[in-house]
Amino acid sequence: MDDTTLLFPDEPAPLVVDDPGGTSDLFLTCDHAGRRMPRRLGQLGVSDAEMERHIAYDIGARAVAVALADALDATLIRQVYSRLVIDCNRDPGVPSSIPEISETTPIPGNVGLTPAQRDARRSEIFQPYHDAIAAALDARAARGQPTALVAVHSFTPVYKGESRPWHAGLLYNRDARLSLLLKRMLEEEGGLVVGDNQPYFVSDLTDYTIPVHAERRGLPYLELEIRQDLIATKAGQAEWAERLARLLPRVWTEFKAST
Repeated sequence: MDDTTLLFPDEPAPLVVDDPGGTSDLFLTCDHAGRRMPRRLGQLGVSDAEMERHIAYDIGARAVAVALADALDATLIRQVYSRLVIDCNRDPGVPSSIPEISETTPIPGNVGLTPAQRDARRSEIFQPYHDAIAAALDARAARGQPTALVAVHSFTPVYKGESRPWHAGLLYNRDARLSLLLKRMLEEEGGLVVGDNQPYFVSDLTDYTIPVHAERRGLPYLELEIRQDLIATKAGQAEWAERLARLLPRVWTEFKAST
């Protein structure tokens, strides 16, 4: 294998842009939408069964994000390749960027990589994805289009044997405003347990998209996590996309009225 290249010319680009001319002020990202593997890497020594799990991608997140983008006429940028190749929501300099173990699963194909192999993953998958987000946000700013960044993710019902009670979680770092508005509205729907910076939280060390593309630009944002068993089916995906398509415009309207 040539250490300086990763993708063959006929392989898909690392990202898809849905509705690039979207008129909505809401701008969507999905860092872990796909689970494709570059042919050069095989499956990194990971079994088919493991590739069906959260360690490979955010189950259900892509379908929800695509349906939501369509309902809102919002631009969505989503990643195509598995987070096991390189995690597009981690700084490339941290160990979890290319994990040797994910949860409790060894990833043999990520062990002992040369600097050139690591850089090929960064330059061919991670960087184009984030360059596309940056370019889209630059273009929106240039034409004076207001923007709120909405990052769509999903999480496992059970993590290392511990059940997670939340149906969804709203995550934030330096700016909680949009997240807490959506949290309140979700709870007002009734029957939903919504995490406040649970089951994860956003930080400069554990995340990339929100700190870099939203906080550094001073953009309002929220990071949404939906429990995977709720969006593993088409019916669940449609239910959550419909719910978010109702609530997110209300969140944005209330936010603008208060600022």
